[in-house]
This record gives sequence, C-alpha cells and structure tokens, in this order.
Amino acid sequence: MTYVVYLFLLGLVAGMVVVASNPSPYFAALGLVVVAGLGCGILVGHGGSFLSLVLFLIYLGGMLVVFAYSAALAAEPFPEGLGSRPIMLSVVSYIGGVCLVSSLFLSGWFESSWQSVEEFGEFLVTRGDIGGVALMYSSGGVMLLISAWVLLLTLFVVLELTRGLGRGALRAV
Repeated sequence: MTYVVYLFLLGLVAGMVVVASNPSPYFAALGLVVVAGLGCGILVGHGGSFLSLVLFLIYLGGMLVVFAYSAALAAEPFPEGLGSRPIMLSVVSYIGGVCLVSSLFLSGWFESSWQSVEEFGEFLVTRGDIGGVALMYSSGGVMLLISAWVLLLTLFVVLELTRGLGRGALRAV
C-alpha cells in the first residue's frame, strides 16, 4: 500500500506541474482532474474513503463546471500542447525546483511509516472517517451552509463575468 501512495504522490506532483506550466485551459483542466483524482486516492490510502468521495464529487460537480464555462469562452483555435518547447522548458524548470526543494527536506524520510486508519482495526469500533462525517454535519453545519452559499455566489459571479454583452432575453433586438 505504501508503494501505491508513493505513486499517487508522484502523480500528484506531476499533475501540479502540468497545471502550473500550461497556458492552455484545456490541458490545465486535464491536470486539475488528475490532481483531484490522485489527491482523493491519497486520502483513500490513509483511511478517508467517504471524505475523498465527497471531495471528488464536489470538485467535479461544481468547480469543473465553472472552469468549463471559462475555458469555452477563452477558446483558442490552436492551443499550445504539452510537447511544445516553451511548455517543456517550464516543465523542466518546475521539476528541477521540486527536486531541489525536496532534496532539502529528504533526510530522514525512512524513519516514519505511513499507515492507514484501518491498519489499527483491532483497536477500533467504527471506521476512521465516520466520526469526521458526524462532526461535519453537527458542529460544522453552519460552516457547511456558508461554504455552499459562497460556492453558489461564486458560480453566479463567474457566469456574470463571462457572459459578455449579450443580456439573454432582455437584450435589444
């Protein structure tokens, strides 16, 4: 299981490099989906299966729709791909920066062990993420409602900004 989590972490960093180095919204959306999927896979590896499912569905259902509207209005006839020279230069520079920063913090990585919540199963009565779900809906209910309101407001703001000069049914004919 540790090797799978390492593979997810490597893919997460690669997806973030794709998002950071790409000027085209199409490939950046692909990188964001990969990053969201691998981040949720890391959460599943640590025992948060319900939390990762909720985060993945919220991300794909809400924020990617807003991004799709923005990408449709900023469409380029010939988007720059991942294999072009300027993009590859920025990818190499980002990967070099990640390797440089990680080499500073790499000493002693073998001293810790990654174990999921379910590996201590003989000591548990319930699953690890069920208590968090109960707290999210009981103590964090107000924050959950505020977050839903902010996401709805953000959707309307982005749609208003990307609408342009057309006013729908109220425009002059």
